[in-house]
Amino acid sequence: MTDNSPAPSRRSLLAVGGAGLALGAAAAGGAVALARSDDGADMQPAAESGGAVPFHGAHQAGIATAVQDRLHFAAFDVKTEDREEFVQLLKDWTKAAALMAEGRPVGEGAFGGLAEAPPDDTGEALGLKPSRLTLTIGFGPSLFEKYGKAFGIADRRPAALVELPRFPGDNLERTRSGGDLCVQACADDPQVAVHAIRNLARIGFGKVAIRWSQLGFGKTSSTTPDAQTPRNLMGFKDGTRNIAGTDTARLDRHVWVTDKDTGKDAAWMAGGSYLVARRIRMNIETWDRTSLQEQEDVFGRDKGEGAPVGKAKERDEPFLKAMKPDAHVRLAHPDSNDGATILRRGYSFTDGTDGLGRLDAGLFFLAYQKDVRKGFIPVQRALSAHDALNEYIQHVGSAVFAVPPGVRDASDWWGRGLFAAKDV
Repeated sequence: MTDNSPAPSRRSLLAVGGAGLALGAAAAGGAVALARSDDGADMQPAAESGGAVPFHGAHQAGIATAVQDRLHFAAFDVKTEDREEFVQLLKDWTKAAALMAEGRPVGEGAFGGLAEAPPDDTGEALGLKPSRLTLTIGFGPSLFEKYGKAFGIADRRPAALVELPRFPGDNLERTRSGGDLCVQACADDPQVAVHAIRNLARIGFGKVAIRWSQLGFGKTSSTTPDAQTPRNLMGFKDGTRNIAGTDTARLDRHVWVTDKDTGKDAAWMAGGSYLVARRIRMNIETWDRTSLQEQEDVFGRDKGEGAPVGKAKERDEPFLKAMKPDAHVRLAHPDSNDGATILRRGYSFTDGTDGLGRLDAGLFFLAYQKDVRKGFIPVQRALSAHDALNEYIQHVGSAVFAVPPGVRDASDWWGRGLFAAKDV
C-alpha cells in the first residue's frame, strides 16, 4: 500500500509518544556523484568524495557502488511482535535514510523545534557533506524464525537464506553474530556513517535494538578496477579480481537475484542479493614475525606489486599451479571452486587490545552474492580446511542476510515486497 498520508507535526508526534516520524525538508545536499542506468543500477563510480549517491533505484546502493572509505555496520534484534508497528518502522527508516543520503537532517532537524522535546536529528552531521553515504538493509534468518507468524511472513523466507554451517576453526562469539536485521552504512566520512546508524537506532527505539556493530576503515576491496587495489592489515593487496561495479554482466550472473532464482514465495527478493558478514581477527603479532617469503607463499602473491606467483603485474592472470597447494589465492580462486564468485566490500578494523597486549584487529569481511549456497559456503569450506592463512586468522563473528531490491521511488520503502501480501 502506498503511504500518501501527510507527515505528522512535531507536536502531534509528542502526543503519540513519538511513534511516527516527521520528515521536514532542510536542504543541504551535495552534487550527485553516481550515475545510474535506466533500470536504476549503479553504473559508474562517484566523481567526488563529498557528493551524494542516489538512494532510489532497482538495487540498493552500497553493493555495486564504488566502495567508500569508512563503514559502520549494525545488526539489530526486533523487539516488537506488532506487524503494523514493524512495517511503520521500515517506512520511517526508509524516509530517514533517503534524507541522510542527500546530506539532509532527519525530520525537523537538530535544532529549531520544540525546546521541551528531543530534536529529530542528533546533529553531529550538521555542516558535513553527504560523503557518498549509502545505507543498505538486510533481513536475517531469525526474523522469519522468530517473527514469521506474527508478521505474516513465515512462508516467505527465501530458500537461499540459510544459516551458515560451522566451519573448521570458527570461534564465533554470540554477541558478534546473527541479527534479525542489519544496516550497512558506508561513507567517506566516519562521522557521517556513525550519524546514520545512530539516528536509525534512535528512530527504532522500543521496536528494535542494536545486537552488535562494527566500525571499519581502509576499505580492503574495490569495485572500481581503475582505482588502486587497497591493502589489508597484513600489508597485502586484497580483492584484485573483485567484480567491478560497472560489470553488469558479472553482477547479473553472480550478485543480483532474478525471478528465476526466487520461486513464487520469495519473488520479493528479485533485484536483491545475499550478504555474508564475517569478523575475522588477525593474529597480527605472529604475522609480523613471519618471514617475507612465507608471507608471500601464504597469499600466493608478492607483497610489493601484488603480482601472482611467477607473474610481473598485479592483474596478470594467475597460474594457480605455480602457487603452493595451500596458498590463499589458489584456494579462493573461482577456478578452484567450480566458478563460485562473490562481490567483496570488506574493511579493516582495530578495536583496541584484548587485555593481553595484543591488537584486536583484522578484517570485517562483507560479501554479496546471488546464493550463499553457491557462493560463500563452498569457497569458505575449501579455505577453512586447507588455507595456510588459517594459522594467522580466526573467524569470531558471523551473520547472513537477505538484502531486498532497491527502493524504487518516494512512495516505496525498504522490504515492501516482503510485506506486500497484506499491504496492497
